[in-house]
Amino acid sequence: MSSPDAPQFNPPPSDTEPQPSASIAADSFPPPTFAPEAPAPKSAESPVWTGWDVLQIAFLTIVTLIFLQLVLILSANRFVYRHSSFRVVSQKPMLALLSEFLAYIAVAIYMVALVEGKYHVGFWQAIRWKWPGGAAVKRLGLGVMMVGLDLLGRFLPMPRSVPFDQFFARPTDAYLTTAFAVTLGPLMEELFFRGFLYPVLARRMGVVLGVIFTALPFGLLHLVQYGYAWGAVLVIFLVGVVLTAIRAVTGSVAASFLAHVGYNATLMMLTAAATGGFRHMDRLGLWLAYR
Repeated sequence: MSSPDAPQFNPPPSDTEPQPSASIAADSFPPPTFAPEAPAPKSAESPVWTGWDVLQIAFLTIVTLIFLQLVLILSANRFVYRHSSFRVVSQKPMLALLSEFLAYIAVAIYMVALVEGKYHVGFWQAIRWKWPGGAAVKRLGLGVMMVGLDLLGRFLPMPRSVPFDQFFARPTDAYLTTAFAVTLGPLMEELFFRGFLYPVLARRMGVVLGVIFTALPFGLLHLVQYGYAWGAVLVIFLVGVVLTAIRAVTGSVAASFLAHVGYNATLMMLTAAATGGFRHMDRLGLWLAYR
């Protein structure tokens, strides 16, 4: 215990100012923050139907077509071509066209019922059927397709005779086939491949793979018609690539439908011109040889 008279010890003043503690320094700076990640961009394709719906449509088409062909062939063999064999009757182009026509009508009704009945959405709106305003896009796509495929066909082994030729054996069959090839045929193919299948694939796989895997079954669909000739099927596959690309760029099934009709119509007109209105189909091989 010190007395008041005792000298007091005072420490010398420090030359340095007191430094803030580490905890205070840390508190003066807010912790780093990170900007939230931007949400992944949604696919431009958002169909209301699923992949299972597309498989059901494909299955229904195959079963309906086989069933109707069998019924029509048996009926024609029983009541019309009584003295012909089943094999001969089954090769009648008229019966094949009629069965395909009826099957497509049935499948079209199912498509509409599926979209409007199950998902309660307008069919044409859901399928993206809108007439494209840019005519230049259609002309450019069709022109590139025609020129490119014509050049490609010169280097690929193309058969001179295929099973599809039987549809042009008579002028009547040829004209009916032509009418089907520029109306209901491309309409149903576009509704299924570019309308139902492509948006499902593009949503899951992206645009590029969606285009490729939509064109692949489109090409294989024509495998039997062209006698399993890989050159012809490759050309049809590339046609499918162009048609699906038109659908992807324009966002319209109507655009790919118009291009499809234009392609088929061009082929039919060239064939008709080369064969004298489908009356001399023997000239077709000569025309193909020197084209």
